[in-house]
Amino acid sequence: MNDIGPGRTERELSEALAALAEGVQAAPDAYRTARGEWLRRERRRRLVLAVLIAVVFALATLVGLWVLNQTPSHQGVIFSTTAVSNASLPRPHP
Repeated sequence: MNDIGPGRTERELSEALAALAEGVQAAPDAYRTARGEWLRRERRRRLVLAVLIAVVFALATLVGLWVLNQTPSHQGVIFSTTAVSNASLPRPHP
């Protein structure tokens, strides 16, 4: 029987990969090491995000206080007593 075709190639590839996989030895603590690295990266990401949020909040507060401090020291038209004349006030009818 002639064993030429796609089945033969798949079988040979499967056997080669199985032989290669048998030679691979995993480190005993590989999972623990990988998980520890992942947890460190996750903690660092959260710390960076918390610091970034604090910096943005502080900058927004400082800008708001600076803007509020830029108001003129003299009274504006709204609070001026000279801007309101007696002619503009409603008069009661007798």
